[in-house]
Amino acid sequence: MDEALRKYLKGDAVIWGVIVSLSIISLLAVYSSTGTLAYKYHDGNTAYYVMRHFTFQFFGLVIIFVTHLIPYKYYSRLSQLLLLLSIPLLALTLVFGRNLNEASRWLTIPGLGFTFQTSDFAKLALIMYIARMLSLRQDDIKDFKKAFLPIIIPVGMVCVLILPANLSTSLMVFVVSIVLMYIGRISLKHLSLLGLAGIVFLGLFVWLAPMTKTQLGHRVETWKHRAENFAGGTKDKEQSNFQAEQAKIAIATGGIIGKGPGNSMQRNFLPHPYSDFIYAIIIEEYGLTGAIVVLILYLWLLFRAGIIVRKSDRTFPAFLAFGLALILIFQAMINMAVAVNLFPVTGQTLPIVSMGGTSMLFSYFALGIILSVSRGIKKESTAVDISKKKDVNKPEDIQDEQPE
Repeated sequence: MDEALRKYLKGDAVIWGVIVSLSIISLLAVYSSTGTLAYKYHDGNTAYYVMRHFTFQFFGLVIIFVTHLIPYKYYSRLSQLLLLLSIPLLALTLVFGRNLNEASRWLTIPGLGFTFQTSDFAKLALIMYIARMLSLRQDDIKDFKKAFLPIIIPVGMVCVLILPANLSTSLMVFVVSIVLMYIGRISLKHLSLLGLAGIVFLGLFVWLAPMTKTQLGHRVETWKHRAENFAGGTKDKEQSNFQAEQAKIAIATGGIIGKGPGNSMQRNFLPHPYSDFIYAIIIEEYGLTGAIVVLILYLWLLFRAGIIVRKSDRTFPAFLAFGLALILIFQAMINMAVAVNLFPVTGQTLPIVSMGGTSMLFSYFALGIILSVSRGIKKESTAVDISKKKDVNKPEDIQDEQPE
């Protein structure tokens, strides 16, 4: 069994273990948190949502298996195509996207009725593209025109197109892009100007958008209310942070070891307990112990990505693996911080764990690419070792050691 797994599942074994562990936790948490949803929409068929989730997990694992077998060098060219597709898709989503809570985030594929969140697709494509450009521009990495502009223009376009419907995702992508560029040795002066420009643009956007009296203005008002609720600046009960309060109750009653699987009470009161606040349900049912286990698994994933970077002799696979791991872990940290009331409500899901469709599949795709990099580095390292052994055992070397 062990030999069969090693034969077909290449790459970092620890990352495979993290993926399987989080997938199992996800299955248990989704089954527990969708009970109310099942009674509301499917006559109490509690198996409906967990089987749907399991199906997405299965396809996600298939995606990982396929993508991790593709040599990582092909993802460099693919990143250009994905980025070219993502920008018009984001624009289409703003105009024709499915509207939910005054935000157009989902695009429906004509004829199929299949919806997906274009920002998930775009952030993956952008990170891959940044990794490619940082690798290609290393010889001129400090140059403004040759290195900085070709990277920052796509970053700005993607973030601006995501911003109206999803502030948290736009900020997350912007911050991760800056971190990745910093690691890629982009000039600190250029990055500082970029950060300042981003703050000024966001400030003007938040100030001017409400004046338009449009859906965009209402969306900005929602952001302001969330920030005020988090800071405790409003006394209006209708505007009170109901989600955060229910999450606090779930966490407080979880204790050290929790109430046990399936015994959550706050799943009946928390909005979206199967996605945005699934971490609170995990804490309620598995306690502080379960919360720490989930946190360690995500940190372990980031640590293993760091090891991949250290072992890599090339820049593109190093930037690619670390950038994708960073965006996943950053999103996970935001979700967990919201659940424990350390951050305002954002709507970010917990990667791999939260119930979802395309968002989960894109997370699995990113993990597959990371495993592809790990597999490629192992293969290259093995080839180098074999080459060194051949050089040592050459007949000429043996003859040189013999006395004349």
